Amino acid sequence: MENFFTETTTGTMGQPEPQKEVVFQNMDDLDLDKFDNILELEEAEYPQFTLAKNKARFLRMVSWYRSKEEWIEVAPLSGVNKLFKRQTKELEGIRANKMDYEMELETGTLTPSQRSYRKDELKMCKVHEKMAVHLISKLQVKIKSGRR
Repeated sequence: MENFFTETTTGTMGQPEPQKEVVFQNMDDLDLDKFDNILELEEAEYPQFTLAKNKARFLRMVSWYRSKEEWIEVAPLSGVNKLFKRQTKELEGIRANKMDYEMELETGTLTPSQRSYRKDELKMCKVHEKMAVHLISKLQVKIKSGRR
């Protein structure tokens, strides 16, 4: 099942502009492999969550990760090393939670309400993992460039 549609807009002189992909996520699938950096998405492209707490959590995460990416540019190497260690440890926890939600969903013993909740939490874990991995890779680049 495709998770997006293509929107064509008309440019100047009635000529069609290049097609722009607008992403709307459904509850079941979240294809994060399409995106190198979630932080570069437009607001209309953000993953959709059914739980209000996850919508708010996602927006807080985007803000936090954006500020950390800006901070990396001017941060001392010692601070970058500390954040790298903290993020690496946090990534382990994110992946453990993700695996727990995946296993719970595979059991097939959940009520529809529980299933919906677990799917939303799993989606949040996937998004969080993607942002953490991206930040860790930026931290690694900064650490390597600082050691030369």
